Amino acid sequence: MSEKNLKEEHHSSYRDKLSTVSEEGKRVWVYPKKPKGRFYNYRKLVSVFLLALFFVTPFLKYKGDPIFLFNIIERKFILFGMIFWPQDFHLVVLSLITLVVFIILFTVVYGRVFCGWICPQTIFMEMVYRQVEYMIEGDFMKQKKLDKQDWDFEKAWKKSLKHIIFFIMSFVIANIFASYVLSIDKLLGLYRDGFTAHATFFIGMTIFSGVYYFIYAFFREQVCTIACPYGRLQGVFLDDKSIVVAYDYVRGEPRGKKEKGDCIACNSCVNVCPTGIDIRNGTQLECINCTACIDACDAVMDRVKKPRGLIRYDSEKGITENEHKIMNPRTIAYSVVLLILLGVVSTMLFLRTDFETTILRQRGTLFQKYGEDSYSNIYEIEFVNKSRKRHEVAIKLLEPEGKIVMMTDDIVVEKGEIGKGKFLTVLKTSELKSSRTILKFGLYSDNELVEEYKVTFVSPRKKE
Repeated sequence: MSEKNLKEEHHSSYRDKLSTVSEEGKRVWVYPKKPKGRFYNYRKLVSVFLLALFFVTPFLKYKGDPIFLFNIIERKFILFGMIFWPQDFHLVVLSLITLVVFIILFTVVYGRVFCGWICPQTIFMEMVYRQVEYMIEGDFMKQKKLDKQDWDFEKAWKKSLKHIIFFIMSFVIANIFASYVLSIDKLLGLYRDGFTAHATFFIGMTIFSGVYYFIYAFFREQVCTIACPYGRLQGVFLDDKSIVVAYDYVRGEPRGKKEKGDCIACNSCVNVCPTGIDIRNGTQLECINCTACIDACDAVMDRVKKPRGLIRYDSEKGITENEHKIMNPRTIAYSVVLLILLGVVSTMLFLRTDFETTILRQRGTLFQKYGEDSYSNIYEIEFVNKSRKRHEVAIKLLEPEGKIVMMTDDIVVEKGEIGKGKFLTVLKTSELKSSRTILKFGLYSDNELVEEYKVTFVSPRKKE
């Protein structure tokens, strides 16, 4: 059979329905076989590292604050120990745009590697909950048998134990996620205070724990195929040059032990798939690129004395034309945009200061006569403290010579807070070279200059 006919036959076998939904519209439960192989071992190492990072990070602190915090309620964010307040929201937006562009670029080039290797849903499902299920109920055949048998002592204790452990794990995970929002200290403080002091919080945590439990105990792979927008969008991002987990139909077809193709139709790739698809039907939205089918197929190829790689990381073009070019006009364009955004975000982060000052002349006022030989302007100051400590701010006039008269109390600003005040600036007539004189203020804390600010002083026109 020619390569063209092989390609046409392969594409004609593509499915037009979800593998987890029957023709009657009912849920088809997936029982994946426990995978093993080199890629699975690599995934376990990555998962252990990420899980350790997830559970340990809330306890890591820098200068008294957690190194990561996403407090949406108070609009306070900490990334790698750097605090971002509401005044830095533009940086957060730019960072999110950069992240979206990066995800698009990464998907265009490498497909859904993120889903199979890094996504929290996959890691928790396959490396935590599924492992508990394997330990209690056994591998996929034993799980099928257990579900089909009548309710007896064995089924009752296995199912009960599994779901109790599932809920406990869900409760722990929900609390760890909460610690990224509240901080671990506040979270532990809520537990020390008890249920009566924070009933709303505990009810909320129970609901969140129930949601996590439902997802991993029942909803499972439906998150990837129904709920996750990334899976739906991959069809837009991918092209025939994207690297994905792919079946080499040129080499594998026609299938069967007595056929000429390398695929012996053993269905090992289907048995291990956590979303229940047949990778031989091509790239599908349910595929999370977890590589379980690669390991399963490689093991079979070893047994039948055929080369590995019948299922492998490759592109459609790589399979049909043996062409393995990652870069193309679209990926180059995405890369350029990404580099520009990274440059802008990095520059703004580098130039970001711990303080942000705004000094404006009071609205509705111009100048006032002050004594026999001076004029004054009224100014309002707003001082944003983005540092980690409390600051008592003093204002000094650096240029030209003059004096400042505070009209409000001293400006004391707690960390992350905004301090406001009002003051009078007085200049002698001899210092006024024009009707609009530039003033240079110095903002001091603990006798240390923290910021300088320039503003205009308005005075009468000089008579010629």
